[in-house]
Amino acid sequence: MTTMPDGSVALGIDIGGTGIKGGLVDVPAGTLLGDRHYIPTPQPPMPEAIAEAVRQMRDHFAVPSATPVGIAFPAIVRHGVVRNATNIDPSWIGINAETLFAEALGGPVTVLNDADAAGLAEMERGAGRDAEGVTLVVTLGTGIGSALFLDGRLLPNTEFGHLSINGIDCCPWASAAARVREGLSWAQWISRLQDYLSHAEFLMWPDLIIIGGGISHDAEQFLPLLQLDAAVVRATLENDAGIIGAACEASALYERA
Repeated sequence: MTTMPDGSVALGIDIGGTGIKGGLVDVPAGTLLGDRHYIPTPQPPMPEAIAEAVRQMRDHFAVPSATPVGIAFPAIVRHGVVRNATNIDPSWIGINAETLFAEALGGPVTVLNDADAAGLAEMERGAGRDAEGVTLVVTLGTGIGSALFLDGRLLPNTEFGHLSINGIDCCPWASAAARVREGLSWAQWISRLQDYLSHAEFLMWPDLIIIGGGISHDAEQFLPLLQLDAAVVRATLENDAGIIGAACEASALYERA
């Protein structure tokens, strides 16, 4: 599909530990244009290999090189530079991901933390639209991602998924993957999620908590059972949130340039 690079259509790419998802996004509407495309994440996920996969994703959609591209990346990204490697190969630390991907694609690229990308999409076009006060977006998958907002404005690169309870890192312990990996019943897993969210609520006192990630498909299994002071809702954009958020952020930066 070919599109003119005017910022109204952007390409969003969400890099995960096992797969890379991409899609064209109608930015004003905040929706996908057509189907997503999937590429298995190269193993090991070295910078050059990931950059080549991103180039393949762009080529699949056949967009002009000047089309804004937003990439949701599974690490802290500060001013384009990767700062940690909890969920990616350590060789990424210190790499300017925006420069690497821009050279691979020959056009403008915006790179941001994957949970932040999903959170931006939910706040601007999903469950958090018009939310005031403090909003915590939690993505439950292989680990736990977080995005924190005050009156709709993002505080980037929070790592609240790694909060510790009694010396236990909550990221693997209360993640959606832990339920499958350890064969937990819904009740057992919900107990862990309750402990994690209660601890997060004590530290941040959010007015709203949005739960995203693949497990949001099963929200009816656990959301009604959580006992929290804040309102808790399911993310409405589900697994498309990272793609949409990254694309919309790239478009916004493109328009300001």
